[in-house]
Amino acid sequence: MKTILLATGNQKKAKEIKALLDNVFDVVTMKDFGIDIDIIEDGLTFEENALIKVRALKPFVKGKDIILMGDDSGLSVDFLDGAPGIYSARYAGEDVDDAANNQKLLEVMKEVPKEKRGASFITAIAIIFPDGHEIICRGEVQGTIAFDYCGKGGFGYDPLFIHRSTGKSFAEMTKEEKNRLSHRAAAVAKTKIFLLDE
Repeated sequence: MKTILLATGNQKKAKEIKALLDNVFDVVTMKDFGIDIDIIEDGLTFEENALIKVRALKPFVKGKDIILMGDDSGLSVDFLDGAPGIYSARYAGEDVDDAANNQKLLEVMKEVPKEKRGASFITAIAIIFPDGHEIICRGEVQGTIAFDYCGKGGFGYDPLFIHRSTGKSFAEMTKEEKNRLSHRAAAVAKTKIFLLDE
């Protein structure tokens, strides 16, 4: 089984990506690999940040047959001209948790009417293969921002993002349902073609 090293310490993300890849790869995090570095994401797009993350891992796998993967995801709210966007993880400030980010978004959006609450969830995934070849894939889903928390599952902005075609928040979905419909699922599906050829 080939190994994919993710540019994250987030075990939930690793499990999600492993499931999205039909469990045919061993997906490990930086923590699993003993890598303890701070990666400065100073790109201006999701794609640039995904590349920054994945390239930061290259020195740790020299000579090893390991696939590197980095992703950058975020919430783009129409009313906020695309914010929080690439700053989604630190929307409420540095070193904050999901609850603080969600609370800030609810506060900022509290007077915004339903018809102006459109949003999209975006993921860009960058991959570096052992031969140095790089690819980037993007996934995007449309929805709206809820007026309050909906559901207890998921992570990040999942309780506030209502998926357009189902009318459910990602936090109200089963893992299987979210894995079929999410922005990350869309991006990973595009990478599968390249990964399964590897």
